[in-house]
Amino acid sequence: MAMQLVLLFLVILKLTSAFATTLNDAYGGDTGCPLGTGIYQYTCPEAEAIIFSWVEQAVSQDSRMAASLLRLHFHDCFVNARHSLPAHGCDASVLLDDTQDFVGEKTAGPNLNSLRGFEVIDQIKSELELVCPQTVSCADILASVARDSVLLSGGPTWEVQMGRKDGMTASKEAANNNIPAPNSTVDVLTAKFENSSSDSDNQYVNIDFIASLQQLCSGTDINNRVAHLDLATPATFDNQYYINLLSGEGLLQSDQALVKGNDQTRQIVETYVENPFAFFEDFKDSMLKMGSLGSLTQSNGEIRRDCRTIN
Repeated sequence: MAMQLVLLFLVILKLTSAFATTLNDAYGGDTGCPLGTGIYQYTCPEAEAIIFSWVEQAVSQDSRMAASLLRLHFHDCFVNARHSLPAHGCDASVLLDDTQDFVGEKTAGPNLNSLRGFEVIDQIKSELELVCPQTVSCADILASVARDSVLLSGGPTWEVQMGRKDGMTASKEAANNNIPAPNSTVDVLTAKFENSSSDSDNQYVNIDFIASLQQLCSGTDINNRVAHLDLATPATFDNQYYINLLSGEGLLQSDQALVKGNDQTRQIVETYVENPFAFFEDFKDSMLKMGSLGSLTQSNGEIRRDCRTIN
């Protein structure tokens, strides 16, 4: 699956697990509102079925949408997790539109002309508001959509913890500062979880792979060309991304940095290549941990009626 940032995040999370038992520990112990299962069992029992139906339709029309929806959840949770107070994490701040007196995160460098799938979230929210008004948060929708996207692409499933509230603000600055860049080294990536880094610039890429990219990016109108992060199985959630790294076929510098120059991350990559089950299990655990970042309490969050604007 073309979901480089999330799969790369998984390796870095494994690397930093020795320093923090959970992501919330890594970000100062901000646990926010406790999450749980069965939150909408009585208040909106149709919620997860409605969400799955819209995701299934979107992915059937465009297989790349699965990765895009998963990425929305990642960018939402990761952007406010550090260097911003209060640390809100998974609060659907990424969905807020700019207004005359408010600048959201959609125009931040890592998001502008890159994030997509907002219309799918709009469709889900519209139906949920008809069935059970102001009950299911946009943040919970993002968490459920991420799980469903993985499942529909052949990946594992897990029970999504619910109960998040939607944030009432956003931070373009935090989005620019916190989301890993495509040329990040392992040290820089790890520094997104820890306040430490050191200089490292390692890159190893298969020569034939470079030639294929040069051909793709030659000629005119190259700005509209799409390079799959996984050429072998671009629409399937599997461990092929890690297999590609060992073959020197990681598209971005931050990809290849995982296997060149850092023995710890290379060992994790090799484990996922040899044991796809371990990859799936670690991915599920990581998504649950990331999804619990800084969930808002009732007093500083809300259930938006429209995911693009605060009530």
